[in-house]
Amino acid sequence: MPLPVSTVILGTGAYAPARVLTNTELALTIDTSDEWIVSRSGIRERHIAAPGEMTSDMAVHAARLALADAKLQPADIDLLVIATITPDMPMPATACSVQHKLGLSTSTACFDLNAACSGFIYALDTACAMIGSGRYRHALVIGVEKLSSIVDWTDRTTCVLFGDGAGAAVIGASARPAVGLIGAKLGSYGDCVDLLCIPAGGSNTPASTGSLASRDHFLKMKGKEVFKYAVRGMEEAARDILEQHGIAANQINLVIPHQANLRIIESIAQYLELPMERFFVNLDRYGNTSAASIPIALDEARRAGRINPGDLTLLVAFGAGLTYGSALIRW
Repeated sequence: MPLPVSTVILGTGAYAPARVLTNTELALTIDTSDEWIVSRSGIRERHIAAPGEMTSDMAVHAARLALADAKLQPADIDLLVIATITPDMPMPATACSVQHKLGLSTSTACFDLNAACSGFIYALDTACAMIGSGRYRHALVIGVEKLSSIVDWTDRTTCVLFGDGAGAAVIGASARPAVGLIGAKLGSYGDCVDLLCIPAGGSNTPASTGSLASRDHFLKMKGKEVFKYAVRGMEEAARDILEQHGIAANQINLVIPHQANLRIIESIAQYLELPMERFFVNLDRYGNTSAASIPIALDEARRAGRINPGDLTLLVAFGAGLTYGSALIRW
């Protein structure tokens, strides 16, 4: 099989749980307020998975919509990559459960990828490279998180920031040159793993009565430090990908940033010298959904008519690791 000229997004889909948790409702259980949350993050509400609703369930909802959008059937998929930090179980990969629930072939390659909030960009670049190898026809890439299961609902500095959801994209080959994923820039500040992490539950600190008592199985974040690295990482990722391909920032039709904090997005806009109108923002309605953030926004942007043939779209993200990444797509 000859190598494809381009790897393109054939369809997208997104899913958010039915339950919406507002800032006002949160203020009834923890010491916070709508004004406090909005002023510091830009978030007004978030979606919370129903009891018993697993990460794989949300992934399947988004995947079905993406397949319908791409006009493909489950049998057409031979590669499944799921970006998540909240798998159904530590082992096996949630991708295997999604494969079964979607009815994908047993010959489909399935694996999870953990790059936190940068996960979808990492998974997209991985899937496109695998499609580009000529060994796979169609890939299903899903960013999905049930963050409500790992946040400490007594910690007002973190629990107000996160939500649940899933976004998916179907990737395939195209004979058209210079379209689809033009390039990606991935990286990590690996010396900062303790700034945003879940301390217990791994080989470093196995589960114990002590780790449970210390609430070390919940997400921990040093907010001020993470904010600084997030701005730095996303600025560097955006600059590097544009320079690499000789593209000026004003040639970008739409920027889809990771939806973590409105002040971070505004900082990236200032750095790129682009108006906020060029940025797609749905943070106020979803909160930070980690690996699901960019694919949910991407699907909403497409369905809202914000992306058109020939447009250049820049994806840029930052997350625990501390990972960062950017991707440049021509439609």
